[in-house]
Amino acid sequence: MADYDLAIIGGGLNGVSLARDAAGRDLRVILLEQGDLGGAASSATPRLIHGDLSVLERRGFRRVHRALAERRTWLRIAPHLVRPMRFVIPAHSEERPPWLLRAGLFVYDSLTSRGGLPVTATLDVTHHPVGNALKRPFGTAFEYSDCVVDDSRLVVLTALDAAERGAVIRTGARCVRADRTDTWRLAVVDRGHRRTITTRALANATGGWTSMVAETVLRQRQPTMAAMQMSQIVVPRLFEHDHVYVFQNSDGRLIFASSFAHDFTLIGTVTHDFTGDPAIVAMAGADVSYLCDAASRYFRERVAPTDVVRAVSGVNLTLASARRRDGTTLFHARRRKAPLITMFGGDVTTSRLRAERAVTRLTPFYPMSPRWTAGAALPGGDFAWDRFDLEVELACDRWRFLEETQARRLVAAYGSRLSAVLGEAKTREELGPAFGPELTGAEVRYLMACEWARFPEDILWRRSKLGLTMSAADRDALAAFMASVT
Repeated sequence: MADYDLAIIGGGLNGVSLARDAAGRDLRVILLEQGDLGGAASSATPRLIHGDLSVLERRGFRRVHRALAERRTWLRIAPHLVRPMRFVIPAHSEERPPWLLRAGLFVYDSLTSRGGLPVTATLDVTHHPVGNALKRPFGTAFEYSDCVVDDSRLVVLTALDAAERGAVIRTGARCVRADRTDTWRLAVVDRGHRRTITTRALANATGGWTSMVAETVLRQRQPTMAAMQMSQIVVPRLFEHDHVYVFQNSDGRLIFASSFAHDFTLIGTVTHDFTGDPAIVAMAGADVSYLCDAASRYFRERVAPTDVVRAVSGVNLTLASARRRDGTTLFHARRRKAPLITMFGGDVTTSRLRAERAVTRLTPFYPMSPRWTAGAALPGGDFAWDRFDLEVELACDRWRFLEETQARRLVAAYGSRLSAVLGEAKTREELGPAFGPELTGAEVRYLMACEWARFPEDILWRRSKLGLTMSAADRDALAAFMASVT
């Protein structure tokens, strides 16, 4: 008998989504990730849960409708990670005419059951707070509803839910060889120790490494794939409200600018073909300038490359023949050969649905429970999305030493499970050593014990974004503290 029903190589969003779905259907699951969960492209997304107006413009109505249905699902199952926002498109005299924008957004609204989100409205930005940061020529804008998401937290909490349903999550574990008969036999180097596991089915969800793993580890032929790099920049905060700007650039692309980690603004996305090692992807200076120039067409305050405090890039794959941006799932099964799922590409919005469909393909091979993920909250998400501010108030009442901004960050990260981090502490000092104004020893211990954090960057850039503000001295103290925790 095989050790597992499904082994998954890759701990990005596709991999952990497969693990969660399969574990909840009573399959024995193991996930192998050679680095950290969400350590590559899954932490370099535009951080949007949306139907994608650019797809609507290309008349992809069914795809937009499906994504907007998933948007409602995410609001229901992850209200701490997914936040509804108002998105604002300033009308630009040199770009799409206002009537076209208005008509497109009317169609966008009609493709979704809104679930309480406001419909499109026309704004006079000269008398609205969103106009304060914009140049004066922009007098009219269109406002609609969509959502933002903490992408890297979504990866970790999806993995946590999978683990609580029985999946084995192994970070620092690399699959170096896979032999296929009626089962898969995997050679794994797990934090320096070599071991062998067997599984009835295997999933390759290694993101930018999908084709390389297929060729060198699985020794399976795959269709020709194209690598795509996506990049964003982070600059000091350019506006004080929580609206998300959507700017029409001169080349027809839509550029987003959103509030990020309270004190910053995220601007993106630029995409282009990529060649090289996905592990060392870096944003080119020309891409930085492109996003700065695109933002400077609209913002009153010019955005320059010297303002960039962090550039975020990731690589994902598409089929070279199709260049599908909504992801690809390949299923390969032959007589007397164990099944193989290859899953790559796609956006955050439809990740849950892609995993559900992929795991369902295994139904003929062994019985499993019905589909379930659309109705089950992620850890900490067992409250209504419109109660987020109330959850923040309750946290401030229970832990009176928290400032509102601190409580908001913690609720956004842990939701109703915040007590697992802060416990019954009455003062900040009871939470252990402080690493800057936000991070405490109690939170670090929790992340190491429950969320697979091993190194400071796992906490500073993926479980949080505190690396943007933490001093070098505090980082050194954090590294020493983590090394002392057993």
